[in-house]
Amino acid sequence: MSPQQIHMELRGRVAQGVIALVFILICAGLFRLQIQRHSELLNQSENNRIRVKPIVPKRGVISDRFGTELVGNRPSYAISIVRSELDKYTTIRQLSALIGFDSMLIMARLKKNREPSYLPAVIKRDVEFEKIAILEEQYQKYPGITYDPDRVRRYASGISAQCFTGYVGEVIGQNKFSGEIPVREGSLIGKQGIEKKFDEYLRGREGTRYLEISAKGVVLGDLADRPANPGMSGADLILTIDAELQREAANSFDTFCCGAIVAINPKNGEILAIVSKPDYDANIFSGVIPTDVWDKILNDPRKPLLNRPLDGRYPPASQFKLVTAGALLEEGIVTGETVFEPCRGGWQFGRRWFRCWKSAGHGTENVVRAIAESCDTYFYQAGLKLGIDKLAQYARACGFGAPTGVDLPHENSGLTPNSDTLNRMYPDGWTKALTLNLSIGQGELLVTPLQAAQFFAGLANNGTVFTPHLLKTIIFPDGSRVSPPPQISFMLPFSPKTLKILDQGLLAAVHSEDGTAKGIAVTKYKVGGKTGTAQNPHGENHSWFVGFAPFEDPQIVIVVIVENGGNGSAVAAPMVGALLNFYLKRRTDLAESGVEKERG
Repeated sequence: MSPQQIHMELRGRVAQGVIALVFILICAGLFRLQIQRHSELLNQSENNRIRVKPIVPKRGVISDRFGTELVGNRPSYAISIVRSELDKYTTIRQLSALIGFDSMLIMARLKKNREPSYLPAVIKRDVEFEKIAILEEQYQKYPGITYDPDRVRRYASGISAQCFTGYVGEVIGQNKFSGEIPVREGSLIGKQGIEKKFDEYLRGREGTRYLEISAKGVVLGDLADRPANPGMSGADLILTIDAELQREAANSFDTFCCGAIVAINPKNGEILAIVSKPDYDANIFSGVIPTDVWDKILNDPRKPLLNRPLDGRYPPASQFKLVTAGALLEEGIVTGETVFEPCRGGWQFGRRWFRCWKSAGHGTENVVRAIAESCDTYFYQAGLKLGIDKLAQYARACGFGAPTGVDLPHENSGLTPNSDTLNRMYPDGWTKALTLNLSIGQGELLVTPLQAAQFFAGLANNGTVFTPHLLKTIIFPDGSRVSPPPQISFMLPFSPKTLKILDQGLLAAVHSEDGTAKGIAVTKYKVGGKTGTAQNPHGENHSWFVGFAPFEDPQIVIVVIVENGGNGSAVAAPMVGALLNFYLKRRTDLAESGVEKERG
């Protein structure tokens, strides 16, 4: 063969070898794709043509005892991103321009989302319908962008209910739970109040829908072989709140800045109204809160996020004199007729003169008159006879220094100091002068308005104290109902005889000529009550009053504290009087009409 023929033959063999090698590689690739990676690629193909969409259940409605809606839902839309379908830079830039979100904010929300990339990550809630229409018409410009009907939480306005309803917020971050149940990124869960405490009931169970999509992201319809799981709606809640009383209580603050109101039924612990001032609009938490709005709330010196009925700590002032008086009587130190040294405008202890609020003095008084006229001098002497530890023992037995157990999160215990507490607070030593202050509800002693309401509910209910609560009935989606029975929390450490004497003092405080609360106007009914003027080192005194009525068969106890309000008899007492009038008249009108019935 000629060299040219040999060269041609060699080239042919090389070409055959190359073709054979390519064929082998193709076969190997096909084997790897079709055999070895079959399951993996099949799943990937399925994921590319299937879009998994959560079915968000309707969150339960929260109503007052008469069926007035306190928290509901309003229809809206939410925009989400499916990361596996996203053309990241182009789409996010276009979406940013459409919804008015900065691109960096959208990227940050995507980065925080730990859910699988084929699940939609919520970017913005409560989107205007006009923008949803643009997405629908121009879907080719927004690959990976989806929208769904949504429900935004709607909170009643004008009744300052935020301190007990709370609010909802999105789950952001990995491995989030609500109670014992894991929840998906972007889901709404309760963050405060009733929304948080009963979130597992209100939220329901999320469902799933499987959609088939084209290569361009167009939804073709539901998958025939993957039926949807519809999930289950959340349960509705009926609360013990009376919305009309709640509104009246909120409006009663009028020009006053800050404070709290608690109204409770002493016979079963049902909370009828609970107000914290200043408040905030819980509706702002339904979506993403603008940074400037959030900063304004956080930096407000009035602390609108402080839940004052549960978390506000105040000296109880003269209301605490009922604990001191009860301890005196129970320990046998005095009887109803025992008198101490007369009040001459104060009392000398060591080298210090402890003033009484009445500079002219009250003269000689027994325990009933001392309660009615709130004589500091009488209770200075009582505190010394009891001693700090005995006083603390009775205070704690009356529910102070511990949470009440109300069905709301984040309750403060207050502070009920004994000698051990004072030793820690004052390692260099302290004197019995502190006991004098504590005996009249001043000094280191701190209570919450809810604790005060619980204690006086016990006095109004012959010593039996029920756990304060807001939940009246749970209504499940199938129509079944559960109404938890009232729970007795504890008994006051006072005998019936002692309770009768204390009640006489409370009645005289309102209805006797020299009573500190004689100015409140409650028509038709006798009222028991006690004023309090708490010293405040940061400004004007805090104004307290607690009252219950009708005295012979108490149906309601109302506690009011107005921060920096001044004298208890001048500010808080008239507020309680007006609220008692409103509630008792309302009860009478409802009973006579027979039209409006309680739910639950």
